[in-house]
Amino acid sequence: MRLAGKCALVTGSSSGIGRAIAEVFAREGADVVVHYNHEKDEADEVVAELEKLGRRSTAIQADIGSPGEAQRLVDAAVDALGRLDILVNNAGVEIRGPFAEVTEAQFDLVLGVNLKGAFFAAQAAARHMIERGGGGRIINVTSIHEDVAFLEFATYAASKGGMRMFMRAVCQELAPHGITVNDIAPGAIATPINKRTLGDGELLKQLQAVIPAGRLGEPEEVAAVAVFLASDEAAYVTGSTYCVDGGMSRWNKGL
Repeated sequence: MRLAGKCALVTGSSSGIGRAIAEVFAREGADVVVHYNHEKDEADEVVAELEKLGRRSTAIQADIGSPGEAQRLVDAAVDALGRLDILVNNAGVEIRGPFAEVTEAQFDLVLGVNLKGAFFAAQAAARHMIERGGGGRIINVTSIHEDVAFLEFATYAASKGGMRMFMRAVCQELAPHGITVNDIAPGAIATPINKRTLGDGELLKQLQAVIPAGRLGEPEEVAAVAVFLASDEAAYVTGSTYCVDGGMSRWNKGL
């Protein structure tokens, strides 16, 4: 077990990629705090699954877009597990709309959860890890849109691009403490956020046409990379983005 004895917090882990990461962490030996904002029943289901694996787990609610709530979440995770070795910033939201029509409220929501929340959760976790000693892992689940343009999702792309540079900056400060910081950038993954596309045959066909692998990824394929980055095997890996996208970010139709 690559994460035996480790304690982890995975934000936004009541479903989708976050749930897959929490479950594979538990299978690899980690105790896991499951974070949610609204989906308490789903979070409790995840906790039950992790406990069946013999791991300690609890569900904690927090509005991650608030720095105070991010700090409370990390503190509660430390109280629940006794320590925190791994933080996965997975919670995220997206809102589609033409750039000219984006409202301040929409901007604040998307940037607040995706970037501000990740920033201050990482800050709180890093403070704990530095004080405790022994290093740690901070993993951000971003998107290929930290680098690839996304039509009518300007706020989402801005938030993910901000996460990329935040990761690249703070990895330098935290490396002397044995804390690594990396991003995982999924492409199109079969999760609830893509429910509309998955249920529309024509949309799905159009999406698959720009994925060299010819299919959507599975949450477990993202989780597999998270396990590596969380493990001792990745102690010398920091400041990098790992794309899990079937080649989507490199797609080029040619002339």
